[in-house]
Amino acid sequence: MILMALDHARDYTNTGYMFADPTNLETTTPILFFTRWITHFCAPIFVFLAGTSAFLYGQKKASKNHLSKFLFTRGLWLVFIELTLVNFAWTFDFTLSVHIFQVI
Repeated sequence: MILMALDHARDYTNTGYMFADPTNLETTTPILFFTRWITHFCAPIFVFLAGTSAFLYGQKKASKNHLSKFLFTRGLWLVFIELTLVNFAWTFDFTLSVHIFQVI
């Protein structure tokens, strides 16, 4: 998570991030390259851990309907947070007129 935070903070602190590729070995620094490269492993690990946690949570519950309802409502909650809090954090737009769909 720390590496992902560093990678996302790079977008705000590195002035040429829109025009330079941090994975291009000819134009980047070793630290910038490493933080960008290592984050490619984070997303699959996060998805794996999310599936593992859903499986383990489902093992405790006797009802599959309860598990399905819980996962569905959690998904709706995450979409709501994405469209409100995360969009505001990226755009600082109080009207929330711009909707940026990302993975939180």
